[in-house]
Amino acid sequence: MSEMWLATQDTFDYSDFIFVGALAGLNMANRSEPTFEQGAQGYGKYYWHVFADTGIENYMAEAIVPAVTREDPRYYTLGKGGFAKRAGYAFDRLFITRTNSGGSTFNLSEIVGSGAAAGIGNAYYPPQANPWVKTYQRWGTQVGLDGVFNLVKEFWPDINQAVFHRKQ
Repeated sequence: MSEMWLATQDTFDYSDFIFVGALAGLNMANRSEPTFEQGAQGYGKYYWHVFADTGIENYMAEAIVPAVTREDPRYYTLGKGGFAKRAGYAFDRLFITRTNSGGSTFNLSEIVGSGAAAGIGNAYYPPQANPWVKTYQRWGTQVGLDGVFNLVKEFWPDINQAVFHRKQ
């Protein structure tokens, strides 16, 4: 599977639209960008900014940077061991990834790709906001969310088995 297709699937999957909607709602409730205001029009602004942030981050961290660095951006589950070991592994993958040849390396795709995506966001956010603070907030949020998604991917087979009685 090509990296570009992986990023496209992650960006345009129906679940991403739901996730973006929830995150936009949280941002609006926290008034994270006061110039967007409240109401339907404000929510629309929050929605498209969050969608752009997540989409650009997906393409940077899953397609563009991995193509340059020859890294495999996919998450491979550990699948065995206790909770602490598997949770630690899930977060560890934010900093360590596989190369295309099967070795391990520092995860430039995640760290540099997410940072670049956060910086690109300065082009479409209002200039009234402090771009350095907002850039670092977006970067931290994107890396943190990727860590949470790694955790979900790691434990989803167990949750699926326990709740839905399905083996994967």
